Amino acid sequence: MNRRDELAAFLRARREALRPEDVGLPPGRGRRTPGLRREEIALLAGVSVTWYTWLEQGRPINASTDVLEALARSLRLDEAGRQHLLALTARESSEVAPDVEEAPDALIRLIASMNPAPAYVLGPRWEFLAWNEAQARLYPMIERLNGDDCNLLWVVFAEPAARELIVDWPDQARRIMAEFRAGTAGLRTDPRVVALIERLRTTSPEFAEWWAQQDVAQFQTRVRRYHHERAGELAFEYQQLTPSEWPGLKVVCQLPLPGDDSAERLAAWRSIA
Repeated sequence: MNRRDELAAFLRARREALRPEDVGLPPGRGRRTPGLRREEIALLAGVSVTWYTWLEQGRPINASTDVLEALARSLRLDEAGRQHLLALTARESSEVAPDVEEAPDALIRLIASMNPAPAYVLGPRWEFLAWNEAQARLYPMIERLNGDDCNLLWVVFAEPAARELIVDWPDQARRIMAEFRAGTAGLRTDPRVVALIERLRTTSPEFAEWWAQQDVAQFQTRVRRYHHERAGELAFEYQQLTPSEWPGLKVVCQLPLPGDDSAERLAAWRSIA
């Protein structure tokens, strides 16, 4: 699916998720499909029905920022949805990410300094490029992943050990998938991203169902909880940093909570094994 196809699917999903009363319109009668009609969205956005229909059909038409902002308001998009809409309509010549084989040495040393807090570096396709000792203790499977399996989205949805580790897996997995979709909107035709999504569709029924719903989300600091086989119940504050020198990479760290000993228990378990 290229960006125009995904734009079309995204617009349809958001339109069908709205009810007339959500936008101040009377319910009306004879609605054969869920959500608002195309002509209602066009009216709210101040554009022609034909133009909006073409946009939702994925036709190669251009839209100004003002019109896109009007569509975002009409569809009641949150900030993540608004940014996703703009990303899908951005005029960029390339939709392929550069191949990054390893993390810069400075970032490797940075996450090493974060021990005993788990931390790792992600590439543009959310592939794991590096991780520290604490992350390997939290999820030992990470040291045995190879090739395209060494990817955060693949691990979350396709590795049974991750499902057992992550408390509230359905909520966390769906949130991570929505963040991935928003964060990789410009790479929708990247061959490795396409291959990852197709593999996950055939491997994980949950991914196949949720991906079709077009959810997007911006990263949000939150507490992540784990049920660790050796260290017990763990909790960390999930944080993400974007290095200014390498904006295509992400540094993810899981900070100890004040007064909580999760990091210490995680650091201790291997030494007594």
